[in-house]
Amino acid sequence: MGKNFEELDHRPSAIGDISLRRRRIPAVTDEDVFEVKLGDEFLMSSLFTEGEIALANHGLTALTAHGGTPSDVVVGGLGLGYTARATLKFPGVGSVVVVDALAPVIEWHQEGLVPLGRELTSDSRCRFVHGNFFAMAGSLSSGFDPESPGRKFDAVLLDIDHSPENLLDPGNAPFYTPAGLQRLTTYIRPNGVFALWSNDPPTDQFLGDLGSAFMKTEAQVVSFRNPMTGEESASTIYVAVSPRTT
Repeated sequence: MGKNFEELDHRPSAIGDISLRRRRIPAVTDEDVFEVKLGDEFLMSSLFTEGEIALANHGLTALTAHGGTPSDVVVGGLGLGYTARATLKFPGVGSVVVVDALAPVIEWHQEGLVPLGRELTSDSRCRFVHGNFFAMAGSLSSGFDPESPGRKFDAVLLDIDHSPENLLDPGNAPFYTPAGLQRLTTYIRPNGVFALWSNDPPTDQFLGDLGSAFMKTEAQVVSFRNPMTGEESASTIYVAVSPRTT
């Protein structure tokens, strides 16, 4: 059956040591479980992918419901690739730029160390960009695509921080303010969508901040069975449609 636990990679990063682990949990699943840790904190696991998939599906469904077409999409945060794959599977998607600040995460996909790596790297519509999503969102003219500065997108899907209040890096905080969200709209087309995954329940405060930059906002709670506890868990998908013009 092979090893029950293996650390596939461990490296320093700008925000701390990051590691990729593979293990087996026979009582929970017959498949290998892949986990990413930042120091002692779990960032992601292949056991819990419902929220990542829902981020793509809810965001892009809202786009099409309001007359948009998901031709060009930005995914902020590569993780284990589940949001990117769900985006590529959505009808009409022509290109996906995946932005991640952690070079090891991109390299794990390119080297095939994670389950979806080969699938994503072999799709000609998908391109990885090593960069700071939040700095790119706040730039005055550069944006998310180094090959096409200022390029606008139909949808921006973000899954990096645990929530707008629970951040991996305090430096990300300005993005979640009305001013930061307004700067993001520079790179979203009219009738375009911004969607955000959060591990916390929805808050009126952040919905109000979103409403300062977008015409229509909502929060959808995604419930799923936790295979480790056998109980229900939940995350939130914030969806904001149609940037306000200034």
